[in-house]
Order: sequence, then structure tokens, then C-alpha cells
Amino acid sequence: MLHLRLIVPPARTGEATAVLEDAPGVTNIVVLRGAAREPAGDLVLCDAARESANEVLGRLDWLETEGSIAAEQIDLSLSRAATEAIEEAPGDPDDAVVWEELAQRVSTDSRITWAYLTFLAIATQLAGIGVVQDSLILIVGAMVLGPEFGAVAAVCFGLLHRRWTLIGTAFRTLFAGFAVAIAITFACAYVSSLLGWIDIVDLTSNHEVEFIVKPDRWSFIVALLAGAAGVLSITAGKSSALIGVFISVTTVPAAGYAAVALALGEWSEVGFSALQLAVNVLGMVVAGTATLMVQRRFWPQVGRRSSG
Repeated sequence: MLHLRLIVPPARTGEATAVLEDAPGVTNIVVLRGAAREPAGDLVLCDAARESANEVLGRLDWLETEGSIAAEQIDLSLSRAATEAIEEAPGDPDDAVVWEELAQRVSTDSRITWAYLTFLAIATQLAGIGVVQDSLILIVGAMVLGPEFGAVAAVCFGLLHRRWTLIGTAFRTLFAGFAVAIAITFACAYVSSLLGWIDIVDLTSNHEVEFIVKPDRWSFIVALLAGAAGVLSITAGKSSALIGVFISVTTVPAAGYAAVALALGEWSEVGFSALQLAVNVLGMVVAGTATLMVQRRFWPQVGRRSSG
């Protein structure tokens, strides 16, 4: 369930509580008159099943400008009323997509931050080391560390809702992140080649990592499956499933391979790695957008409680 905290202008408290009482799946409604100070107003608390959240948030959207609304996940609820509220709401909580929550998450993940650049740069360097050392363990570790799926999910959400600014921001984050990561990894690989630590043999003799630079129909199919699974894991809050998505696609390893190939002057390998990276991103965007479309189209709309 979700715990909702509303700050409501006193003149509209009755309207807000009527919305909560009318929506199936909402319980534990509390009204504290005059308790809020900034912004000033009445404090209204309640618990809502995830399946009911879209209706409640949609009918209370005026609070964004006239008051305040916040939601947080409830990890434990020992209440018969809460259990009955969940049963009353249609569908299963794990299948419910809270669209406002998703919108806020992808908006945050689409921005370029120092943390995003740092994680992606470290992941790409690990992948580069894994390539020259022929170490699948390092490559898998780099896959898990890469933070790029958040921006991919933002592109999917932007395409679904035609938010072109969000799409542009997310693509800029992807491009800038991989450009910085590849540049840093290229510099490290180039210095390593000058020191004699690595040479072209380290790149061309490692057959265990050839899958990184051999994009084919299977690469695209894997990207499609990973994109669908990634979006489902985000909307359902299944972080363990998202780790599996990171391990499935070779975006970060492709970037690391391209950086090492650049440093060693293997231009043909650079092209194949870039193609692998593009195929993975395209596949995830296509499948992720399609998954969101299916969720929006077929997720049962929460109706109002009948008056009888």
C-alpha cells in the first residue's frame, strides 16, 4: 500500500476527503484540522492500495498548486481494514503502475549528474579491463554497475506520453554519459598501451568476449526482452529483476570494448561495438515503450464505489 499525506486548504478539505471516501482501496483516513503550517491548511492522511493511487492522485491533482501531496511505500501494515482495502481494489498491487510515481522517477533518472557519470565511467573502465583480461566476471560486474537503464526508461515514458523535452534530455544523458565514459576509458587504455601493458593481441585473441562485437538478431531479441523486463521491474518495484536486466544487455561492455579498440587503433572493432551499443538501446526503447503502452491500455481502470 501507499501512505498519502495531503495538505489541503480548509475550504476544500471536505472535497478532498470525499474523494478518498469514494475511491475503492482507500482506508485509515485521518483529518487533522489546522495542523499544517507550510503551506498552511488541514493535514489529511490515508492509506491507499497501489491500484487506487492513479484515481486518487488524478482527482486530487489540484493540490499540486493549492496545497501539497506526498506518497510513500508502506513496508508493513497490520490492519484488517488495509487488507480489505487491497482486496476491494481491482487487480494485484504488483501489477499496478502509479503513473505519477513513474513520471517523477524517470524525470530524475534522465538528468546528467556527477554520480551518473562516475558510475558509468567506472563501469566502462571495468568492462575495458574485462575485455583485455578476457574476464567475463569483470564484464558482468560492469553490466550490473552501469546506470544507463534509467535514461532508457525515460525515453520510453516520453514516447508514450509525447514528452519530447524528456526524450531529448534522456538521449542527451545517454550520449553524454557514454561519451565521457568512453573518453576516460580510451585515455586509460592508451596510456596502458604506451606502457606496454596491453597490445592488439589482448583484444583480438579473447574469444570469450566476442559476443560484445557480434551484433545479430539475437542481440536485438535479448534487448527487446531486457527492455520489457526492465520497465516491468521499475513499475512493479522489483529491483532484483532490474539487476537481471543489467546483466542481459551489453551496452556498457560494448562501450568499454570500443574505447580499448580506439586506443589500439582497431577501427573495425570500434564500428561493431558501436553497432552493438545502438542495437541494445534501440531494442530496449522499442520493447519498453510497447510494455508501457500495454500497461496503460489493459490495466483495469479503478471505478468509483457504488452508492448502493
